[in-house]
Amino acid sequence: MPALVVLHYTAMNSAQAALDRLCDPEAQVSAHYLIGSDGTTWQMVHEHNRAWHAGAGEWTWQSDINSRSIGIELDNRGDHPFAQPQFTALEYLLSSILERWDIPPEGVIGHSDMAPGRKRDPGPRFDWQRLERQGLAGQRGKGDNLQAVSPGLFRKLAENAGFTAKSDDDTLLSTVRLRYRPWGKGPLHPDDFAPLRAKSKQT
Repeated sequence: MPALVVLHYTAMNSAQAALDRLCDPEAQVSAHYLIGSDGTTWQMVHEHNRAWHAGAGEWTWQSDINSRSIGIELDNRGDHPFAQPQFTALEYLLSSILERWDIPPEGVIGHSDMAPGRKRDPGPRFDWQRLERQGLAGQRGKGDNLQAVSPGLFRKLAENAGFTAKSDDDTLLSTVRLRYRPWGKGPLHPDDFAPLRAKSKQT
């Protein structure tokens, strides 16, 4: 039974090119759904079945993400905004999947969340806050920023929020920023803690 939904971008030039690859057995990659920039949605794998979309990684101390997730590919190269019809179609699909499988909003993650350093999709142009406002992704924390910061505390809070895949400190920071603060630059900053603090209920 799926407990997660993993969002991807295709990093290809067209939905048709992505569809051809996802349906090619020799490519050894698949996903349950593909959503084109115009909102057209293709289902390629039944939700009950395993698809090869996530690869190596971990979320909330659980590995083998392919066996416990539904994969949704979005027709996007990763360097431009997601089209409005596409996002509307994604919202409709997510709503039905979460209801059908009783998956909480916290179960909707990005490929980058579970594969830090290896994957960046759905990327910095993806509007996570739009999904959060509709209850289609876990709410980011709004805890007070810290005056003193430490990599150890940041890692603890990130792990409590779900980011448990092995990574060094710099990669973990980049991964969390990609989800919550893609504009963030430089070394660890108090602002990096706020999205994690209320989520993890740590002080």
